[in-house]
Amino acid sequence: MFDSPIGPLLAVARAGALAELWTSPVPEHDAAPPVDPRDREVLDRTREQLDRYFAGALTVFDLPLDPAGTPFQRQVWDELVRIPIGETISYGELARRVGRPGSARAVGAANGQNPISIVIPCHRVIGSDGKLTGYGGGLPRKAWLLDHEAGMARGQLAFAPAPLAAR
Repeated sequence: MFDSPIGPLLAVARAGALAELWTSPVPEHDAAPPVDPRDREVLDRTREQLDRYFAGALTVFDLPLDPAGTPFQRQVWDELVRIPIGETISYGELARRVGRPGSARAVGAANGQNPISIVIPCHRVIGSDGKLTGYGGGLPRKAWLLDHEAGMARGQLAFAPAPLAAR
């Protein structure tokens, strides 16, 4: 677990890949450090890349990912990483992109089960009316992440909104 501008984050690695990244409140996990050196390396890279992301200096993560999920969930999550920083799409558009037009609710449910927040950017999916909807870490965190990414997309590489606790 480590601190970030949006509160504590918990990263979990398995078999040399990032398997989970949770915002607060984080699920309970064994706090013992990973035994596998590949996992320690992935966690170190995750923290370094997240630090750079929060500093406004990283727009694309380069980490091995292995989220546990159904084939449909993984298809949705694979599409999420294709949404460029600073952009958002609707649940309906996400459903269309995964070849399931008319399945916005199923796509929304898969989006909500994403175990690797931020890196798999489920926060970039919004309602068809442009409003923020659903985010496991809470709508204030979703708004913060979108504001942060909008600043980076405008070329303000050192942009970072005030930490969530200061708002």
